[in-house]
Amino acid sequence: MKKINKILIFTILGYVLTAFCINVWLQKSTFSNNNKEYKVSINRIEKAVNDFENIYNSAPDNLSVLTDFSGDKYKSVNSLSSMKIKDITNEEQKRFFHEDISEYMIITTTDYFYKVTYTPDNRINYRTIIVINVITGIIFLACILFILYIKHSIIIPFHTLSNVPYELSKGNLTIPLKENKNKIFGKFVWGMDLLRENLEENKAHELTLQKEKKVLLLSLSHDIKTPLSAIKLYAKALSKNLYKSEDKKKEIAENISCKVDEIENYISEIVKASNEDFLSFDVNNQEFYIEQVLNKICRYYDDKMKLNQIDFTIGNYSNCLVYGDSDRLVEVIQNVIENAIKYGNGKKIWIESSRNEEEYTISISNTGCTLCEKELTHIFDSFFRGSNVEKQPGSGLGLYICRCLIHLMEGEITAFITEEESLIMTIQISLHLA
Repeated sequence: MKKINKILIFTILGYVLTAFCINVWLQKSTFSNNNKEYKVSINRIEKAVNDFENIYNSAPDNLSVLTDFSGDKYKSVNSLSSMKIKDITNEEQKRFFHEDISEYMIITTTDYFYKVTYTPDNRINYRTIIVINVITGIIFLACILFILYIKHSIIIPFHTLSNVPYELSKGNLTIPLKENKNKIFGKFVWGMDLLRENLEENKAHELTLQKEKKVLLLSLSHDIKTPLSAIKLYAKALSKNLYKSEDKKKEIAENISCKVDEIENYISEIVKASNEDFLSFDVNNQEFYIEQVLNKICRYYDDKMKLNQIDFTIGNYSNCLVYGDSDRLVEVIQNVIENAIKYGNGKKIWIESSRNEEEYTISISNTGCTLCEKELTHIFDSFFRGSNVEKQPGSGLGLYICRCLIHLMEGEITAFITEEESLIMTIQISLHLA
């Protein structure tokens, strides 16, 4: 904010200094041009009187005679008088040269002295100066308005929003952002507020899940204590040989086995509760054209594949109307392509699509598959990572998330390996036609 104010002040000072220099230069230039006019006229008169003497052997009586003779107009010159040099007395010469005239010049020829009186034109061309000043003033005003526009439309709104990401990072999600109709930041503010609301909802949802899980774990832990106590008692009785008959021992063994099964069921519920809802997905299913998804993929990966020198193509496709979430489908395809880049041989990745009677199929394939075929059935499991991952970073959740999203879109995702020049990995996505 301080920098923009400094720029504003320097712009004003710069204009004042520039305007002062321009006006000084214009006035000097005007005086210089005006002072040249009478000198040019006197030079013309000098030539004219010489020509007049050569023709008429006498001196011109006045300026009008000379003007008629030469046809020239002598700007800034007032009068012309002459005096013969021969037989001139000192008194006449003194009176001729020292007559009370403000400005004059003497022209000397062979036979005559000529005195040319003139009026220096010191008028300033104010019209030109005013026009130039108006133009510079308009430019200056435009600069000031532009700086003020930048300040009020960009700098001030941005300064207001600069603390928002910091507050969000601290978890301050309750304060809504003020509605901003600014064309530049209006959509940004709306998006940030939407992000804040989503984070707030996710936080509330996460807290609810954590609470439910804790209650469930406490309940299950309490329930486990009952069969454990029974097993402990049975074990104690058996260790003290309280049961003499084999039938009774067999009954106790069966009871222990039932209690173990009961504990296993509780443990299964705990594992299930731990796995469920650790990732939540919002899918907005509706009708959309497949072209908008493939165009996004093409725009995103075209430059990236060229940079990595990977042959990337999207085959011909029919622009069908399908059912699902277009944004989530883009996310799924991106996830699959990233895996193809990471675990393929970096030579070729291609997308093919086809339409069947009731579904639309998109296949993403890559060369250089190193996954074992026996591991193929597990690649969509959560936290599963194949033996081909080597030192590649990852969590084993990418394809699991893809499957969850496609299932929420009422579609299916499968994988298979084929062998041509090399092993080819293909992930196939099937969606319902709208």
